[in-house]
Amino acid sequence: MTLDNAFLTLRRTLEGAVLGQAALVERLLVALLADGHLLVEGPPGVAKTRAAHVLASLIDADFHRIQFTPDLLPADLTGSEIFRPQDGSFRFERGPLFHHLLLADEINRAPAKVQSALLEAMGERQVTIGQTTHALPRLFLVVATQNPIEHEGTYPLPEAQLDRFLMHVRVGYPEAATERNILRLARAEARAGIASSAIPALLPVISQEQVFAARRAALDLHLSPDLEDYIVRLVAATRTPELYGPDLAGAVRFGASPRATIALDRCARARAWLHGRDYVSPDDIQALAPDVLRHRILPDWEAMADGMNADTLAAALLARVPVP
Repeated sequence: MTLDNAFLTLRRTLEGAVLGQAALVERLLVALLADGHLLVEGPPGVAKTRAAHVLASLIDADFHRIQFTPDLLPADLTGSEIFRPQDGSFRFERGPLFHHLLLADEINRAPAKVQSALLEAMGERQVTIGQTTHALPRLFLVVATQNPIEHEGTYPLPEAQLDRFLMHVRVGYPEAATERNILRLARAEARAGIASSAIPALLPVISQEQVFAARRAALDLHLSPDLEDYIVRLVAATRTPELYGPDLAGAVRFGASPRATIALDRCARARAWLHGRDYVSPDDIQALAPDVLRHRILPDWEAMADGMNADTLAAALLARVPVP
């Protein structure tokens, strides 16, 4: 099976198991190809966890799920030094972070110390225990979920950690027709003896080497100098939005950093490759720009009081920054 066909099969299988969330499926594959992490926000029961489970089952890689809670400790993620009384030595027992795909469920329920431990792993691809640094696997993807409804007992993610996520994706409820198909799928799985909380047994579709090969292929796609300049101007506009209209003056406290420019470039390339093209189009950039910028823009307090948020600002800039 060719690389293109392998990823096409992967995408179709994901969409068949996670109904009504085509955008989420695409963002998961973009994150995988762009070598970045994904923050997924949405109400309970819209297949956020299921999507990550199914993706992990379709890749020849290790997977682990962590339910984040307020009593979680950093060592519960990283692992710790275990004393061996038989010889008086210490041995490092690896924690869940050393798996290839990590689902951090309800990440905003963990306290700051746990979030900082995850921050090093996401940003540096390593874990430091005492004076020893341990490298994480080459394939390392964090899919974090958070519930926007409940705020009691949660810890908002700091901006430094939010910036480590490649994209911040918001998912909503499916349409009625899709929900009927979800009902039928759940009934079929129940008849097959599959628990509602379990994931159907699926055979791996792609190997890790195929993932790395696809990443290289995405990086080799053609991106014209004009579109490269468009990405730079679009991100820079989040820092000086007043240049694109007096109504945007003072709307932003902090704009997106150059990390957003890099992320948008990688994401646009990944999306173009998934769509079978050997070049990046303006549609690739505009389709993913809201997810790349959403968590990297801090609107001003007065702007938020007037009803503006990161999404409305990103939409305004996408409409006003000239497309080459």
